[in-house]
Amino acid sequence: MTKKEKLKSMLQMVSNRNKINASGNNLRQRMLERLKAAQFRYLNEKLYTTSGSEAQKLFQSDPEAFHTYHQGYQQQLKKWPINPLELIIKRISKMPKNYMIADMGCGEAALGRRVAQSVRSFDLVATNPSVEVCDIARTPLLQESMDVAVYCLALMGTDLTQFLLEANRVLKMGGHLLIAEVESRFDKVESFADDVQRLGFKLVNLDKSHTVFFFLEFKKIREPPAKKSKVPMLTLKPCLYKRR
Repeated sequence: MTKKEKLKSMLQMVSNRNKINASGNNLRQRMLERLKAAQFRYLNEKLYTTSGSEAQKLFQSDPEAFHTYHQGYQQQLKKWPINPLELIIKRISKMPKNYMIADMGCGEAALGRRVAQSVRSFDLVATNPSVEVCDIARTPLLQESMDVAVYCLALMGTDLTQFLLEANRVLKMGGHLLIAEVESRFDKVESFADDVQRLGFKLVNLDKSHTVFFFLEFKKIREPPAKKSKVPMLTLKPCLYKRR
């Protein structure tokens, strides 16, 4: 075998090894992605079928689970033509700069970094120092201290009525309630809006023009009903993601 042939053979062996390594790495990566996707779907189901306090206990016992969930959540958002948070930001940018905003179920608190107004960010786990840890059905906010309450894909679990009663409590009279939620969760979005209005709000905008999600804006016009029998029980279907 000539030197040229030996060199060619050695280069071919290296090339083959690299292909094997690359193939192994790709297989490992695919397996990890499938595992993460399965963990995300499990956590997603848990969040839609438990109360806020139960979900908080879950993430307190396993903080890594919250990180896993939000990784999967961000992957899902990338598949959408628009992130609903962008619509929330666009709406808030038209509001007075001195408004106080409560971002309920804030995730990574992106809203607080994107708008000029002062934002209090709440979620079950603090992904950064700007997030205040709490069950959003019971926040530390003072009564009638906020101008805007935001629920961007945050109406999860079995406490939906309590979430929006809390929004009524913390909002000033005339304050704004902004909701962006996946359209597949509604049997009829108009019926949901009617129930929200019974909690002391008035619907001022129902935007159904976007694929995947609806955007609703309400204003607080009164206190919620004093009698529990007059308080509607809000429900939405779970948002179930397909296997990836």
